[in-house]
Amino acid sequence: MMLRAVPGGVTLAVRAQPGARKTAIAGVFGDGAGAQLKVAVQAPPLEGRANAALVVFLAKTFSLPKNAVELLSGESGRSKVFLLRGVALAEAESILSARL
Repeated sequence: MMLRAVPGGVTLAVRAQPGARKTAIAGVFGDGAGAQLKVAVQAPPLEGRANAALVVFLAKTFSLPKNAVELLSGESGRSKVFLLRGVALAEAESILSARL
């Protein structure tokens, strides 16, 4: 599952597609336990720009301050895991299902 409850929030598995026309949710990548939220990112994958754009996008999507979104793993790869602080699992699931 792309969302997991953790103490203080949820983790979100993301599959980044840098260099897109606009930053937006592009669907789901994979299925079952390995599913990831596919996000097209306008920023190029240079000097952490795509990661920074993802943090801003996820903060906006989940109505969080930017400092509540933290990249836990996948800094240089397409597969990433973000920590979203202060979000309940049910709330995050509802926000995502409305956007997919």
